[in-house]
Order: sequence, then C-alpha cells, then structure tokens
Amino acid sequence: MAGRIVRWGAALALGAVWWWSVLRLALVPDAGVLEGAVAAGGWGLSLLPVHCVPKARAVGAVGSDRWRESWQEAWSWRRGTGGGRARGVR
Repeated sequence: MAGRIVRWGAALALGAVWWWSVLRLALVPDAGVLEGAVAAGGWGLSLLPVHCVPKARAVGAVGSDRWRESWQEAWSWRRGTGGGRARGVR
C-alpha cells in the first residue's frame, strides 16, 4: 500500500511540475531554458514504450534460442523455396 501511495504521489508531483513548466512557457514572457527542458523532457518520456510485455508473455515472440531458425525460415519464404513448415503453423 505504501509503495502505491509513493508512486501516485511521485506521478502527481511530476505532473504538476510539467504543467507548471508548460503554462509558464505559454503565459510568462521571461520563461527560460529550465521550463523548456522540463516540458520537452516530460513530452519525451511520453514517447517511451511503456506498454511492452516481457518476451515470455508476448504472443508470437521468438525466443533467443530460435532466432537462427526463424531467419532461415523467413529467408526461404522470401526466395520462394517454401521452407519446411507452412507459414503461420507451429
């Protein structure tokens, strides 16, 4: 429970700082580099792939031990030789 409160508190605090910097950039004529850096950094963080899942839970992900086999199969399909297995069947 305490960890959840800390995470929410940190998210709210960082969100408030980001909004402060964006509003200061928009409304105050003497806003500077600090506000711009905070606003750009917060926007950049929103581009991170936070909705990724571990490879073990991802549907259709190829394990690290099967990369060579996967590449060989894809290359054989590209050349038109067909490969061993039918495409999409495992």
